Amino acid sequence: MVDSSRKDDTGDVVLNAPRSVWDLFLGFTWLAIQGFGAAAPVAYREIVERRKWLTPQDFAQDWAVAQLMPGPNAINLSLMVGDRFFGGKGAFASVLGMTCAPVLIVVTIATIYNEFSSIPMVAGALKAMGAVAAGLIIGTALKLLTNTDKKIFGTALTFGMAIVTFILMGILGWPLLWVLGSMCTLGTLWAYSRIRKLRHLGRSTT
Repeated sequence: MVDSSRKDDTGDVVLNAPRSVWDLFLGFTWLAIQGFGAAAPVAYREIVERRKWLTPQDFAQDWAVAQLMPGPNAINLSLMVGDRFFGGKGAFASVLGMTCAPVLIVVTIATIYNEFSSIPMVAGALKAMGAVAAGLIIGTALKLLTNTDKKIFGTALTFGMAIVTFILMGILGWPLLWVLGSMCTLGTLWAYSRIRKLRHLGRSTT
């Protein structure tokens, strides 16, 4: 058992820690059931806005790491959140919550889809769901953009990196591994240089 509340680094926002591993399991089960097509918007709403397990800044950092790790992003995020609060057993409960219900649902839907996939109405509905998922992801990206450290990554630089990433992958068709490796390296080098400069300015003013 952990303390049921804590504050972020500013001391302004009170956060609720999950009460038990069972609470983690139920929370991620409900998250998984909702996460059709786009996990990031649902995860942000459930973990940050509704349950307040993480601050927006914590979520942005954990989601970035989850995207770089092998495997599904949502599973990686659940593992990190569970480990943050209850260690290994928390990570196990979170991942279990993310997988049990979705497996049953996917098997059921796959069975139904095999029977009705040839119907034009079904095909059109799936295309519409893809467009909605893309919109949800863009909306979540804009939310995360407001939580970046403007002293290190300004809005213009963040948008610029996003546009370059889209061009490399969406238009030029570069492999995901190469794009992530190059953009992460550039972002890390930029952040390192900015942090060094800010620290130097801080020492010089004192």
